[in-house]
Amino acid sequence: MLPLDGAPLTELAAHFAVTGLTLTAFRNYERMRLDLDGRPVVLTGSNGAGKTNILEAISFLGAGRGLRSARLIEVDRQVSGASIAPWAVAAVLENPMGRFEVGTGRDGQSLASRRIVRIDGKPQSGPAALAERVPVLWLTPAQDRLFHDQPGSRRRFLDKLVAVLDPAHATRISEYEKSMRERARLLRDGRLNGGADASWLTALEHTMATSGIAIAAARQLAAADLTQAADSGIGPFPAALIAVVGETETWLDEGPALAAEERLAKALADCRQRDGEHGGAGVGPHRSDMVVEHRDRALGAAQLSTGEQKTLLISIILGAARLQATLRGFAPIILLDEVAAHLDDTYRQALYQEIAALGAQAWMTGVDADLFSGLGDAAQFFKVDDGALKAP
Repeated sequence: MLPLDGAPLTELAAHFAVTGLTLTAFRNYERMRLDLDGRPVVLTGSNGAGKTNILEAISFLGAGRGLRSARLIEVDRQVSGASIAPWAVAAVLENPMGRFEVGTGRDGQSLASRRIVRIDGKPQSGPAALAERVPVLWLTPAQDRLFHDQPGSRRRFLDKLVAVLDPAHATRISEYEKSMRERARLLRDGRLNGGADASWLTALEHTMATSGIAIAAARQLAAADLTQAADSGIGPFPAALIAVVGETETWLDEGPALAAEERLAKALADCRQRDGEHGGAGVGPHRSDMVVEHRDRALGAAQLSTGEQKTLLISIILGAARLQATLRGFAPIILLDEVAAHLDDTYRQALYQEIAALGAQAWMTGVDADLFSGLGDAAQFFKVDDGALKAP
């Protein structure tokens, strides 16, 4: 558990921010450049103007597939329904250790679309390299139905929070999923060719077991820490009780991690015939779920009103930002798409106060600029109009 001793957040966190942003052939932006001073950023404009596209571009500065989970080629600027060039995002960032640059985009030279990443001009092995350098959290309208969606959506939401708190989490998931795909291919080919390579299957299942139990343990720890962070009080936002449920988590609760790894490896070996017939893997942390409850009302999140679910999600995001500030000395970048419009004035002001206390660079979008008047000079404001930005 992480100690939250009541110290002012501004004493716990230094500043981390994007101070320069350039988009090239990105969605509806042919080319766009922003110079920033590190304050929170408010983007206002009509629906479809390109506000969310800017947030998506910033989300690509971190690890993962961005806030829309889009295929890379879908992000290219389109003219008459065709991609005109591979997209690119370049940014200058500043953290307590100094200034650095990140560049990322789609590799237009490769037949198989892949994402290129550079840090200070040096090529990186992939997006996972950004997990340590650029922590980013986001909340979008698409997540409003998170508690009614499939478990996979909640796992991805939780894993994003975990990766901000524990950057190695992204690498573990990548390793686990790569081994799971290779195992599924071997099982499928084995059914067609009269048998799979048993020794190679065993090696893949061992990798899945070690990385899978590490994933489950990291999720459990993060869930406990996020619950504690919310319990410490974030203005009027409700406290969330967060747990992870699944077979792997049960094994971790019942004994040491090594025993859980052995149980997972055995379960995978026992499921080979079934998995070969149905694909995937019938057991593992990819089948776990995040369960959230409103602490004071003792109700599951799915039983709450839409508004209550929204405030609960914001509470979780802000709690993760607090933990990041405690763990790493600075708050993550926070992307809030059309969030203010769903809050009353009390919640909006509490949100802005928490962002200020964290010293976080939050990027917020909305149609109505008046909703952000409470920020005053504490934020930079831009008007977005069909691929162009200007100060209001």
